[in-house]
Amino acid sequence: MSTVAISSSTFAVAIVALLFAVFVLLLLGSFVRSRRAASTLAAAGGQARATGLAAPGPPPSAAGPKPRRVLARRDFLRGGMLASLAIFAAQFGGATLAFLWPNIKGGFGSVILLPDSLDSIKSQIATSRQPYYFGAGRFYLINYEALGGTGANTIYQGLIEEGLMALFQKCAHLGCRVPFCQQSQWFECPCHGSKYNGAGEYELGPAPQGMYRFAVKIEGQSVKVDTSSVVLGPPRGTNTIHQSPEGPFCV
Repeated sequence: MSTVAISSSTFAVAIVALLFAVFVLLLLGSFVRSRRAASTLAAAGGQARATGLAAPGPPPSAAGPKPRRVLARRDFLRGGMLASLAIFAAQFGGATLAFLWPNIKGGFGSVILLPDSLDSIKSQIATSRQPYYFGAGRFYLINYEALGGTGANTIYQGLIEEGLMALFQKCAHLGCRVPFCQQSQWFECPCHGSKYNGAGEYELGPAPQGMYRFAVKIEGQSVKVDTSSVVLGPPRGTNTIHQSPEGPFCV
């Protein structure tokens, strides 16, 4: 099993850092161009004084008010562009962080503490004959031991505790939400027909592998699921529970 290498928070920080670097480079470029223009103007004035010619510009008036400096059109456009870029970078960076940063309240992308106890979750799975679904975390909990699974210490090592394993609801094909079919006792994708057995292992359809997983942590009766790190599903051909469909397919 392999894990997605970059987290959403790292990606968000990288985007904001890139936008800030672009803004700083543009600002430095504008500053350098302004200094060069000022140096060129000063050099022209010095050359004019050395040759006895009047420096460019209107003659100073001792009695009258000082002439107002007129902002060049190029400077105005450059300043407006930099201000717009700064506002866009601040808004986009803030929105990106708000969207991608792990939810400190226990939503998707963080370690989620389930409201039901371990015994209650197992009881609900057994009574309803379907996985325990937690929408806010976008995952199913299955009782892998009750399904007769034999890969707890091999392919699923580190993903199962007290028999429970968490399956990401997203299809491994194109990311559709995969519901559980009560009739067949399999997971069946309504988009393109990919099918997975009760342990989320590939059985039929275009999916390249089994359903993705999350690590489960149990402390006493408390059940936690770490949705901050997605573990890729088992490859095609993996079948640790040897479960045939128990009825007609829903899809």
